[in-house]
Amino acid sequence: MKRLVINLDRSPDRLAHTTAEFARIGLGFERVAAIDARDHPELMLQRQHPLYAVRRLSGSEIACLHSHRACWTIIAQDDAPYGAVFEDDMVFSAKAGALLADTSWIPADADVVKLETFFHTTVIQRERFSVGGGFSLFRLRKNHIGTGGYLLSRQMARALLEATADVNVAVDSLIFDPAFATSSGKTIYQLVPALCAQEQFVGNRLPSLVEPGREAEWVASGLAGGHRMPALARIRRETRRAARQITDLCRLRRQIVVPLAPVEAND
Repeated sequence: MKRLVINLDRSPDRLAHTTAEFARIGLGFERVAAIDARDHPELMLQRQHPLYAVRRLSGSEIACLHSHRACWTIIAQDDAPYGAVFEDDMVFSAKAGALLADTSWIPADADVVKLETFFHTTVIQRERFSVGGGFSLFRLRKNHIGTGGYLLSRQMARALLEATADVNVAVDSLIFDPAFATSSGKTIYQLVPALCAQEQFVGNRLPSLVEPGREAEWVASGLAGGHRMPALARIRRETRRAARQITDLCRLRRQIVVPLAPVEAND
C-alpha cells in the first residue's frame, strides 16, 4: 500500500516534520507535490458542485482538492487495493506503524477509512469491528471534516476522480459525506481512536494553510459570525437537531468526538 503525503514545494518545514513523523513510526512514504493556488488561478474558473455550493470556495481549498486528486490518480492506477493519503502536518499515534504497514485489517467492503480526528462531534454506527492494537472501526454516519489522513480503495479513487472531473468541491465535504456515500453505494469507516491528527491540535506549530482562505470566503459570503440567526430559525434548527438525535438513537447510532490514540509509546 502506497503512503502518499501532499506537500507544497514552498513548505520544506512541513516536509521535515512529515519525514520525522514517518521515521518515528518506522515507515517510508512517497511525496506528492501539492498544487499551488498561486500558480493555477485557472482552477478558480471551474464550476462548483451544486450540492456543496453554500459559499464560494477559496483558492487554497480548490488547490487542496486538486492536490488530493493527484493522489487519487496514483491510487487508481496502482496494483494495490488500497492507498493512504496524508497531508503534511499530521502527528501519528505511536501504534500507527503497524496498521499502515498492512492492509489485512481493512474490511472487504471498505471504500474509505478515516484515520484522522478533527476533534469535532460526529455520528458513528454503534456496531464495532475490532482491528487489534486497541483500535476499532465504526461506520461513519455524519460528515467528519478534515482530510489529513485516510485510506482509499482503488475503486473509490476512480469514483472520486470521476465525481470531480470538472467541478470544484471542498474535498472533506465530498469524501466524508455519508450522503455522497449513500448515493454512490460506498462504505465509509472511522477508526477509533484515531491514528493521527493535525499538528495544530497537538503542538500548534504548523497552522492550517487552507483555513485563512476559507475563513475569508465565509466572511465575504456573509455566513461568518456576527449575523445573529432569527429566533424562529434557531428554534427550527434545535428542533431538527433533537429529531436527528432521536433518529440516531433508534438507528443504533451515537455521537462521538473521536479521540487520538497516544502519540508517545509510554503514554
